[in-house]
Amino acid sequence: MTVAAERIDRLHELARAAAADDERERARYYVRLARRVAERNRLELPREFRRFTCDACDAYLRPGRNARVRTRDGHVVITCDCGAQSRYPYEE
Repeated sequence: MTVAAERIDRLHELARAAAADDERERARYYVRLARRVAERNRLELPREFRRFTCDACDAYLRPGRNARVRTRDGHVVITCDCGAQSRYPYEE
């Protein structure tokens, strides 16, 4: 694992902890920083990190707090408080 990948993992942990403590701006800062590190090092963000961040406002999503999660036919729809939606497929 490279230094950049380790830093992205650490920023993911920090964003999760900040979101759990209701420090939304701090969590948003960590998400933006992790995305910037990934871009500069041409790395792909981990799946769990991508699924729990909003592409529009960079918020760390916490289902029931700032995100709504619904299941539809063959996919999950996650709606952020800002109104952005993400859809992810799943198999039944």
